Amino acid sequence: MQALTLHTQDGRSLRVRVYEPDVAPRRAVLLTNAMGVPQRFYEPFACWLASHGLAVMTFDWRGTGESAPRRMRGYRASITDWATQDLPTVVDALCARWPDLPRTYVGHSLGGQLFGWLDQPERFDRVVTVASGNGYWRMNAPAVRRRAPLLWWGLAPLGIAVAGYFPGRRLGAVGDLPAAAMWQWRRWCLHPDYLGAEGEAVRHRYARVSVPITAVLFDDDELISPDGVRHLYRLYAQAPVRFEHLYPAREGWPRMGHFGLFKASSASILWPRMLHWIES
Repeated sequence: MQALTLHTQDGRSLRVRVYEPDVAPRRAVLLTNAMGVPQRFYEPFACWLASHGLAVMTFDWRGTGESAPRRMRGYRASITDWATQDLPTVVDALCARWPDLPRTYVGHSLGGQLFGWLDQPERFDRVVTVASGNGYWRMNAPAVRRRAPLLWWGLAPLGIAVAGYFPGRRLGAVGDLPAAAMWQWRRWCLHPDYLGAEGEAVRHRYARVSVPITAVLFDDDELISPDGVRHLYRLYAQAPVRFEHLYPAREGWPRMGHFGLFKASSASILWPRMLHWIES
């Protein structure tokens, strides 16, 4: 693994990790994080992909993980910044490092949601999203749907008011996030169209995407319902979307939920399937 620092057009620093195979890679993969999840969480999966001949790049959104400042109070960063500054910077770096390789975008949850915001999505020849859908609170899984009002009308406003950012680690919810990112996410999660609430210009970006998408969803996802996952892809008017709806209990697997696919315990169960979806 090689650790790098990239600089965005607006002058922010992003921490990046690169995983390369011992032989010449046959494909480059950009692996993008879920909300509040640091890139180190994906390291076992990234290492496994590299051991199977793929080059992988991961990163932390500004204000999160290794890209967070020492002092979070008052740090300014929104999801729009992530989509329009951080993501293009990392995509440019991926393309510059492996200019002649085919590329796959792998997005987990929020990372998958933001793909359609890219200016040049065609730089990837395929997309695989995992547990990525419409996060409108009424489309959450039942247990989370019952707790959502407490988060959006209680913990989020109070936590930001007291700390100057969302102190998710202390509250046991999501993770530490910049205030603007949390307020924007709150607005999405309280709107039936989720990120479509950003307006017609953003909707148009998604509608013009034509890259094939494989959307992986789990029946036991504790955060978002299968209907919520499927609903997101209504934004993609031109992209061919194939849903891979998996039922862990029916298959006799351990619980997968929202995060289980990327854990080392899933290596023998699902990572070979992911490799197939990434490449074909």
